[in-house]
Amino acid sequence: MRWRYTQYVVGAILTSVSLTMLIALAFSLYYGDGGVVPLLKSMGVSLGLGLGLFFVFRKSGALSMNHREGMAIVALGWAAAGIVGALPFYFGGVFESPVDCVFESVSGFTTTGASVLSNIEAVPKGLLMWRSLTHWLGGMGIIVLSLAILPFLGVGGMQLYKAEVPGPAPDKLKPRIKDTAMLLWKVYVFFTALEVLLLLFGGMDLFESLCHTFGTMATGGFSTRNASIGHYGSLYIDVVVIVFMLIAGTNFSLHHQLLRGKPLALWRNPEFRFFGAVFLVFTLASTVSVLGRNYSTFGEALRYCSFQTASILTTTGFVTADYEMWTPLPQVLLLLLMFMGGCAGSTGGGMKCMRILLLIKHSYQELVRLIHPSAVIKVKLGGKTVSQEVLGGIWGFFVLYLGLFILSSFLLAAMGVDVVTSFAAVAACIGNIGPGLGAVGPTDNYTAIPMLGKWILTFCMLLGRLEIYTVIILFVPEF
Repeated sequence: MRWRYTQYVVGAILTSVSLTMLIALAFSLYYGDGGVVPLLKSMGVSLGLGLGLFFVFRKSGALSMNHREGMAIVALGWAAAGIVGALPFYFGGVFESPVDCVFESVSGFTTTGASVLSNIEAVPKGLLMWRSLTHWLGGMGIIVLSLAILPFLGVGGMQLYKAEVPGPAPDKLKPRIKDTAMLLWKVYVFFTALEVLLLLFGGMDLFESLCHTFGTMATGGFSTRNASIGHYGSLYIDVVVIVFMLIAGTNFSLHHQLLRGKPLALWRNPEFRFFGAVFLVFTLASTVSVLGRNYSTFGEALRYCSFQTASILTTTGFVTADYEMWTPLPQVLLLLLMFMGGCAGSTGGGMKCMRILLLIKHSYQELVRLIHPSAVIKVKLGGKTVSQEVLGGIWGFFVLYLGLFILSSFLLAAMGVDVVTSFAAVAACIGNIGPGLGAVGPTDNYTAIPMLGKWILTFCMLLGRLEIYTVIILFVPEF
């Protein structure tokens, strides 16, 4: 394990992240708000740190890396990005506590969308742009972006790619990992540009269109408005955001095939069919439950239930209604969706539909084996046999996910946080969702969580975004 080489690559990643602050700085200069000086200070500090690590440790050995170095680079790179991303909030005086600054930054990069901001609209627009930009960078992945733009990471970059991209078996679209990273980012940029244009057509200005698109395509959920998407009260905007949340929650490899003229690629994919079926069933069940109780017409109930189902299923976290005022059934359904998440290879969080589907198939296989003990039964997905190694990894992930969820919920409860809030806050953070239930519901934020609790939830956000293994492995003695 070459720690000097690890710091060298982390320095390169930090340099790339700090340069993206120029986008937020441009908006701050245009609006003439109070974000110019904080962003300049932040760029100075983060560039100094990144370039310092890069040049001090650049003669640290060969450019290839092993799997341990790859996981260490990804975990430390994301943690470092979360810290330097907090600098604009700190220098801008957005929060009194540095803990809140780090919480907001990590929530942005991990596309969680859990916020400690009480009055979003009072924050300078340059800093709000940076806040939303952290979503967009973290959505497709800061490591995947680095692989696409930094030539020297192409050697051995598959280790980085596997450690960051969500899913049990990341897709490799091109022979060279650098080309795969570039291709994924091209698809990501295409859909980003398309949604920006559609939101502009719906009446948003460029600033708000970009911020909400960044939140949608990254399945993050940060908004420029206190009432989130509900502020606009527009059916058109609701529909556009629903469509693009579902796009963002779908495997981007399938989007690549779709754009290449293979429209049946989506339907032929069993994970996407499962994803779509869950969305339709949960939406319909919620709509029927609230009809006549919370909403008088079927169209109105369908509009708000479909939005919230898409938002929680894809782990975006935008809201158009206070679902805590709904009947108990849709609240339970939304809580279940917090654990599921989007498809593997998407920007969504959670356990991923592929894992849930394979767990169901494997469990059913065991039931059949009890009836036919001598039968040779294999788990298949899309006509292909799933290896025992992959199934073992999924079960290990499932156990770790639930174990960490229970432990973190217990720790929050021990700090005096009520039971509903403890469970919902951890589920929302480890699933990278944002809003939960109780004191962290759709009309509330995470301000009331104790400082130590915020550190725990910050750790949960990193666990969820990096698929648990990449972070936990650093604490295993054998590592």
